[in-house]
Amino acid sequence: MKKSIFSFIVLLCIGLNIQAQQLNVATYNLRNANRGDSINGNGWGQRYPVVAELVQFHDFDIFGTQECKHHQLQDLIEAMPQYTYIGVGRDDGKQSGEYAAIFYKKDKFKLIEHGDFWLSTETAYPNKGWDAALPRICTWGIFKEKKTGFKFMFFNLHMDHIGVEARKESAKLILAKIKETGGKLPVILTGDFNVDQTNESYKLLNESGILHDSYEAAKFRYATNGTFNSFNPNLKTNSRIDHIFISKPFTVQKYGVLTDTYRSEISDSQKEIKSSNFPKEVSLHKYQARTPSDHFPVMVILKYKK
Repeated sequence: MKKSIFSFIVLLCIGLNIQAQQLNVATYNLRNANRGDSINGNGWGQRYPVVAELVQFHDFDIFGTQECKHHQLQDLIEAMPQYTYIGVGRDDGKQSGEYAAIFYKKDKFKLIEHGDFWLSTETAYPNKGWDAALPRICTWGIFKEKKTGFKFMFFNLHMDHIGVEARKESAKLILAKIKETGGKLPVILTGDFNVDQTNESYKLLNESGILHDSYEAAKFRYATNGTFNSFNPNLKTNSRIDHIFISKPFTVQKYGVLTDTYRSEISDSQKEIKSSNFPKEVSLHKYQARTPSDHFPVMVILKYKK
């Protein structure tokens, strides 16, 4: 009898060990903090608390960000102390300029190795590559999930918004860096690629045989809009310019473009709206719908077997 119980426990442990594990992965262009956005009612000070709540509610485990400057990253860390990040400013390789930072849960992952390179023919220092209008950077890390020991590579970037050649060559560079840096480790690539799913540089990645788009691989999709909104929740697009690419052995359970909004006061916000179509106990006021960034975040639920 004791032997049977012991055998059952062993088999149960083996079964649990090979059970699929889950990672909640996202990419989010958070928009740099600037005076023009503040004048138009989209200031970082009012947006970042919403961003922090969104991230925590949807329970991102690890996610790539684009455009944030150093003080924005500090605001997010203060609002989300369970996370930390890696990355450097693209202008000087330290704290100046926009980052392509990777945030991750401190209690879930151990950072094994990390680095940064510029999307250019000269990857080791700040510079513009090919026909790019601005310096562009990629941050990468090798992570180990503490509970399972599973290791994977995570790359995060922001491709140029003007340089057609730069985007194409950047895609080739990323594939070369994956081979050079990661060996046979599983890979996740996130970013604002500034091209949608019809573009050549997108296809270079999706048809590489190394990576494929999580949107296409997803068993379930929640994507009622594309990923750029220009701070206007009433716009509609089919273009996805923010992508999450994955390699084997990841499988994609769910893919979502999260179109969360919040409300800000307008001049007549205090005027109560009266209607006979809802209970008198309900109080409604006119506010303006806003998006936490000019991009929507993309989130995927990945599964893998240890």
